[in-house]
Amino acid sequence: MTKKNQNQDLEKVNFAELPTGKNEDVEFSEELADEADRVAQQRAAEADARNENA
Repeated sequence: MTKKNQNQDLEKVNFAELPTGKNEDVEFSEELADEADRVAQQRAAEADARNENA
């Protein structure tokens, strides 16, 4: 799909009908986590801390 086609497809989307992100509890298992999961968890905690201080 070309960039022009992608832009045309986006013009047809009613973004008001898309769900909005909320703070959600996500089950996390240390036993199943890999390094990418641990990095993501750390980044999320840092983002939460910045958001609280803003």
